[in-house]
Amino acid sequence: MSDVRPEDEVVRICQELIQIDTSNFGDGSGPGERKAAEYTAGLISEVGLDVEVFESAPGRASVVTRLEGEDPSASALIVHGHLDVVPALKEQWSVDPFGGELKDGLIWGRGAVDMKDMDAMILSVLRNFARTGRKPRRDIIFAFFADEEAGGTFGARYAVDHRPELFDGATEAISEVGGFSATIGGQRTYLLQTAEKGLNWLRLVAHGRAGHGSQISTDNAVTRLAAAVARIGAYDWPIELTPTTRQFLDGVSELTGVEFDPEDPDKLLKELGTVARFVGATLQNTTNPTLLRGGYKHNVIPESAEALIDCRTLPGQEQHVLEIVKELAGAGVEISSVHNDVSLEVPFAGNLVDSMIDALHAEDPGAKVLPYTLSGGTDNKSLSRLGITGYGFAPLMLPAELDFTGMFHGVDERVPADSLKFGARVLNRLISNY
Repeated sequence: MSDVRPEDEVVRICQELIQIDTSNFGDGSGPGERKAAEYTAGLISEVGLDVEVFESAPGRASVVTRLEGEDPSASALIVHGHLDVVPALKEQWSVDPFGGELKDGLIWGRGAVDMKDMDAMILSVLRNFARTGRKPRRDIIFAFFADEEAGGTFGARYAVDHRPELFDGATEAISEVGGFSATIGGQRTYLLQTAEKGLNWLRLVAHGRAGHGSQISTDNAVTRLAAAVARIGAYDWPIELTPTTRQFLDGVSELTGVEFDPEDPDKLLKELGTVARFVGATLQNTTNPTLLRGGYKHNVIPESAEALIDCRTLPGQEQHVLEIVKELAGAGVEISSVHNDVSLEVPFAGNLVDSMIDALHAEDPGAKVLPYTLSGGTDNKSLSRLGITGYGFAPLMLPAELDFTGMFHGVDERVPADSLKFGARVLNRLISNY
């Protein structure tokens, strides 16, 4: 079996991972995470590597293994993924979202894009190293976390806070969401993630005087809350370019000949094709209302009402955004944080970045590589608490017509099998040479 290459089994592993329903409903249940962790650990132990499975709560399991490198003085690299996925409503899909079906050259199912495709690449590469007895230059720590889709409290955050020794010697990490290709100005361009927005999930509670629905109400909690939510949701956040986004837009301008105009951002964004919306959200802070709740009967004015706001903040602007939200909410509205995490921004430079670019060019000569900011978040946020510098690098060469970024958390999620094989080869090169 030592002649099994990573690209020979990456598709099968991806399919089998998708077939394990690891839907994360955000209520602490995480059904299937333990089963996926045991499957993952089995693939690792099968090729002779020691592996640890640990739980933060019953069923909330993560997996870590370490591949020893040749140079004990070199800092370790963490290569990590998450095993949970967002839920999928079967009736909305054209296929079984947990069928892992291979159809028309694509693997279909929840997690095909986010992020069991990368999990499969990681597993296929580490299994090849173990089978062949090869050693990378440095220690490689492979981690598969629970709970990323609900902020990582039961996954990466738990591991960092309670099992930091698992990451001893590590200074850098790679994971989702980057390294995939987009066609920009007719040129295949890989987007390497070097920054991600911070998040603050806020709860707003307005109080008022309870009473009969037929009476005049001058102290109505629902009215007060609705006005606050409308102001926050309609607020026009200004365009502000971080160093990463500036470098990305400069690269796009070079490829397309279209200059970025902050008064008309769509002029350049439309040159990005399917990734325009994905990147567009990184030009400014966002505060999106996501839930309203108040009252219990048609003719009863409630004494309180509640709303949830999803705030995504540019690097370094967390406090600034919170202050504006408080001002917009106005008097009589309490604001608390349900979950918050840091923004990240690291240089598009250094030996690891060079190695990632070299690995891409070895498989796709002449391709362009640009840094970009992710509007969402990854488990690199948790690892940053240990001083670890994280990048998004799940390499995929994609067809120009495939709306890859639109399938994150979307319906009929799918990824080309050939893209997975490409990614396994690139990841294998990176770990072999870095």
